[in-house]
Amino acid sequence: MPQPVCYSCALITGASAGLGEEFALQLASRVDKLVLVARRETLLRQLSERIRVLHPAVEVYVYAADLTDPGEREDLVENLILRRFIPDLLVNNAGLGDYGEFVTGDWTKIRSMLGLNIEALTHLTHALLPAMIRCGHGAVINVSSLASLLPLPDLAVYAATKAYVTSFSEALRIELKEHGIPVLAVCPGPVHTEFGQVARRGREGREMPGHRCFNVPKAQVVAEALVALDSNRARVYPGLKTAAAALLIAALPIVAIRLVMGLRPRKS
Repeated sequence: MPQPVCYSCALITGASAGLGEEFALQLASRVDKLVLVARRETLLRQLSERIRVLHPAVEVYVYAADLTDPGEREDLVENLILRRFIPDLLVNNAGLGDYGEFVTGDWTKIRSMLGLNIEALTHLTHALLPAMIRCGHGAVINVSSLASLLPLPDLAVYAATKAYVTSFSEALRIELKEHGIPVLAVCPGPVHTEFGQVARRGREGREMPGHRCFNVPKAQVVAEALVALDSNRARVYPGLKTAAAALLIAALPIVAIRLVMGLRPRKS
């Protein structure tokens, strides 16, 4: 097991629940400061109090923001500078999904998904990396998905956004190698969080195919992600089944992938 790397300040997006909440809880023991960002301020403050009880020495800054709004992202960065909460660990976890045929999707939701999964992640990384380079220390964790390896019918836009995240992470890692700043793409399969509920359209929406078979607990996903970061790995697929699936997908030609995706259970 590699030695855990400590950081001065970690910023976690989508920290109000799910993987973001778990990243905050597991990182609290190895940082001096935490910045928790999400839309739901009440949940952020509840998490902040839990962390303060468990880790009284950690300074926690709660910032409620809609990261699909460029102005709110800029305000966030300005407030970090004013309060001297300059992250040397950025966890781009916030994400949005949409399960259903592209043509019947709500454009407002699709636009929000593109804005959060791609634009917000890229903007925050661009804004916060210069400080890491100046101090000669830092890291970036981008939460992608196993879906980034596949063209997924009924999850077409979501999978495409995650393909961007994985590719961006790999290229950025090469650019930052000379600065000693690792970039990790975390590519989980299904995780039991509220993400799936939000991705489904309506209360009666069908569960996404393969969800139960590949489900990995969020605590395991984050624990494996942090071990991968400490080991300076470029990518991690948490869970044995997910890792095996990634190997299989990588070995298949695109013709075979098209055939398999064509046989995949569809949303009715």
